[in-house]
Amino acid sequence: MTDFGFTCTGVRADPYSAGPTLVFRLRITATAGTRVHALALRCQIRVEPARRGYGDDEAEALSDLFGERSRWGSTLNPVQFAQVQAMVPGFTGEVETDLVVPCTYDMDVASTRYFHALEDGEVPLLLLFSGTAFTGDRGFHVEPVPWDRETTFRMPVKTWREMVDQHFPGAGWIRLPRDTMDALLAHRSRLALPSWQAAVEDLLDAAGERTP
Repeated sequence: MTDFGFTCTGVRADPYSAGPTLVFRLRITATAGTRVHALALRCQIRVEPARRGYGDDEAEALSDLFGERSRWGSTLNPVQFAQVQAMVPGFTGEVETDLVVPCTYDMDVASTRYFHALEDGEVPLLLLFSGTAFTGDRGFHVEPVPWDRETTFRMPVKTWREMVDQHFPGAGWIRLPRDTMDALLAHRSRLALPSWQAAVEDLLDAAGERTP
């Protein structure tokens, strides 16, 4: 069986994508001399929050995910980020390829809330690989990529923020049920408010929650 190895060498925000997208650069190695005709790769990406430190403001922002800092010894569990697939073209020995990861700025998604809470530093990621390889010098053999193939990577927080700012400059994004949207629209129309921002600010003012 071919011995595959995986290393993540970098990540960038894709400036030309229709939606928020990160592109991870992978280096893939195979047993020396083995011809790999193609590799149908699957990758699961997890955030490992226990592998970095947090400031007080970050800890407060993460309390809805992990609870109070005093409980983090038992609550700072991995967070699912993405599951993606890629078709890697043929190679012998070693190849580098892009792993395209579509992202969301939906604040109901745990990984998005985690990224949003970080002020700087790096995001500790674990990339878990599986898939199917087509190998062989004469004809080809079909063999699985072992489930224990993995690599770690520390993604700069600034890369995530750059990606978000490309699509939501100076703004955020929340998902609301249709009945809540209808009620908010009715509130906006009733008061002739000029924008959604004005409608939300009016409600915050009424609740005494708006920061000057």
